[in-house]
Amino acid sequence: MGRKNKQNPFAAKKRQKKEQAASGSDRRTEPYEEIKRDNEKFEKYYRLQNICVDAAEWQQFSVTIRENLPSAFRVTGFKDEAKALLNIIKTELFAEYIRGVAELRGTPADQVERPLCLPWYPDGLAYQLHLTRKDIRRSEPLYRLHNFLINETNAGAISRQEAVSMIPPIVLDVKPTDKVLDMCAAPGSKTAQLIEALHAEPEKYRIPPGFVLANDVDNNRCYMLVHQAKRLNSPCFLVTNHDSAYFPNLMKSAANGMKAVMKFNKILCDVPCSGDGTLRKNPDIWLKWNLAQAYNLHGIQYRIIRRGAEMLEVGGRLVYSTCSLNPIENEAVIQRIVSDYQGALEIVDASHLLPGLKCKPGLTEWKLASKEVDEVYSNFKDVPDKYHTIIRPNMFPLPKDQMANLGLEKCIRILPHFQDTGGFFVAVLCKKRQFPFEINDDKHLFPKKTEVETGTKSSENIQIDEGKSVPWGPQRKRRRLHGYKEDPYVFFEENDHDWKEMREFFDLDGSLNYRCLLTRCVTEKKKNVYYCSELIRDLVLLNEDSIKIINTGVKAFARCENRHTDHPFRLAQEGLQTTNAFMGPKRRVEISKDDLILLLKCTDPTKPPSTTLLKESTQERCKELSVGSCIIKYTDQRFTLNVVGWRGTSSLRAYVDKNETMHIMRLLGVDPSEFEINKYEKAREEALKTAEKTLEELPVNEIECVAEDAQND
Repeated sequence: MGRKNKQNPFAAKKRQKKEQAASGSDRRTEPYEEIKRDNEKFEKYYRLQNICVDAAEWQQFSVTIRENLPSAFRVTGFKDEAKALLNIIKTELFAEYIRGVAELRGTPADQVERPLCLPWYPDGLAYQLHLTRKDIRRSEPLYRLHNFLINETNAGAISRQEAVSMIPPIVLDVKPTDKVLDMCAAPGSKTAQLIEALHAEPEKYRIPPGFVLANDVDNNRCYMLVHQAKRLNSPCFLVTNHDSAYFPNLMKSAANGMKAVMKFNKILCDVPCSGDGTLRKNPDIWLKWNLAQAYNLHGIQYRIIRRGAEMLEVGGRLVYSTCSLNPIENEAVIQRIVSDYQGALEIVDASHLLPGLKCKPGLTEWKLASKEVDEVYSNFKDVPDKYHTIIRPNMFPLPKDQMANLGLEKCIRILPHFQDTGGFFVAVLCKKRQFPFEINDDKHLFPKKTEVETGTKSSENIQIDEGKSVPWGPQRKRRRLHGYKEDPYVFFEENDHDWKEMREFFDLDGSLNYRCLLTRCVTEKKKNVYYCSELIRDLVLLNEDSIKIINTGVKAFARCENRHTDHPFRLAQEGLQTTNAFMGPKRRVEISKDDLILLLKCTDPTKPPSTTLLKESTQERCKELSVGSCIIKYTDQRFTLNVVGWRGTSSLRAYVDKNETMHIMRLLGVDPSEFEINKYEKAREEALKTAEKTLEELPVNEIECVAEDAQND
């Protein structure tokens, strides 16, 4: 074929835009057509499954699933200031919520229903609003509520998440010592919950002994996952990119110095599904729902949970969850994995971890059907030969005598009308013994590589490609089986010059393991220095050649060269949660509330506040400090705040971003409205400026005509 016959899609799109502009038609300005929330096959199929006990409940289910989903959020529980923020939410935010909803709906404030505290979420830290995402995003009376949710989410103080999506991490029951694997982690809301649970005992563990390994098959979604989890700044977190169904056996260093196969004691399998439990949030599913999706996904879901069960240690816990209502994706998968390895896995009743949650037990009977739901099959013998490759025998329920021993009724089924949420399915499994085909000996893994000693990577033993100085610069990466290879993780060594300077300047504790400090660029002049836990370091060094590692470590130090200081690094606010625990008093400044507010209100980095504006005690402490990075500490009866600061030659400034500034201002009782933007007011101002500019460009006679028309109107 000749090249002249090929069309350039980008050029075609450009021509189309020009034609639309010439004709004055633009589909983007036209309103979206409302999706018809109805699907005859959906209704017929789920009536067949008897997911509702009677016609009255079915009617309630049918009405609720066609309504928009309410928004929900939860407070990050492991942070010191969580209780103070929760009190602000219950008082100031909810007062603003009631005022805004009353104005939006035109009803008296005393008739507005308060947000619902989810009774089953630990410590009362989660709330469901009686508003949809669209209500909050597009209503001017609610702009302050919208700003609060965005700001506190970016600051890592809250997480916006669908209510039922919070359930799997709760029943996984993660402790700070657990080795956790999230097999299908993106976009990361459940992963964030797992990290929070890992850091739940900061008074006991400066750095949790466990870790969370989050994996996803989609490379792009892995970076969404990194963005979501980075708000929590955990050094015990690792992101990998691999097919979960074929996740490789990872190696670890055993106590005797030898290598061993890593086993996890908590695994979350939130598998890909048809998603019909999210119809309230994603109404476009109404248009494309059919049974073929469930049949195609059943095998994928089984392979993922099977691989997860293999990597689970004996006595460990595995949670399987979907946002689907379909028994083919739910009970059929659990039935298959439990019966295939009889005695190795046991379904566990986890309802005691969810007090107040309205739910149903798992189904023990279900039927299969053709794609159009015009033929119903009770067993595999009824299935026509043409469907034998799609519908398989293990999708059907087992005989009643075998089913009674499985315990499927211990699974959790949530329907939308129970508590005004989405639909969801959760099953909790406990491993009683090893599978017969499990690999637990490193001799059976990578036989060619067992002879190679895995050493610590440093700038001396890594070969550098020409022009490759920073990992994020423009460069060609060598293609390999699992995508493009990420830049190396270069860990510090004992004789590292930068480490010695950091230890002395920041008065770092000897218990901080310098071997866990790393960079991502192979140069002598390090730009950013990250910190990870010892277990994560071990995982990276032993497994980076067998699995694609996307991200790990929290930024602890950043290069900040200044002519007034000899030390080239400053503390990073992202890693302060970690580094603060290892720093002595040498680079600390304790200040008053008024001083902290003064520092936070200074938003111009070129004009930091002079120390003469601070209290006398603060001025005296600043005189003792040399120029450079420091920790600014404020202690309240309710919480302690630590922020990164910079001691200048005659000034002191706080090194925090806008979101963190607004978060701290709220905690201190200061109105952060001066930092807020009313997007509606801003749009009106811009429209007025545009109109004024247009009038200025018009001839005088036309301006007079416009004025006359305005008077006549």
